[in-house]
Amino acid sequence: MKLVPIGEKIIVRQLDAASVTAGGIVLPDSASEKPSEGKVLAVGDGKLLPDGTYAPLQVSEGDRVVFEKYFGCKITLNGEEYLILNESEILAVIG
Repeated sequence: MKLVPIGEKIIVRQLDAASVTAGGIVLPDSASEKPSEGKVLAVGDGKLLPDGTYAPLQVSEGDRVVFEKYFGCKITLNGEEYLILNESEILAVIG
């Protein structure tokens, strides 16, 4: 099964939380929180304009992005967890 985003939607895989702090302390899974960063896996066609054309999205597949912690819709498919976001919920692209 495959996820294909529609319109302004973007499919993101959240980056894994660090399991060791900068000081070398190992954190258990219950103490680690998923970061608000991820990798863009797929993008939709863009925003539909009144004339029937699409405005392209500002992010593209492969981009590393930052987004608000509680935005998006989480979905699990084939044992993998994904996040579906609107383009407007992405705050920045990490270059």
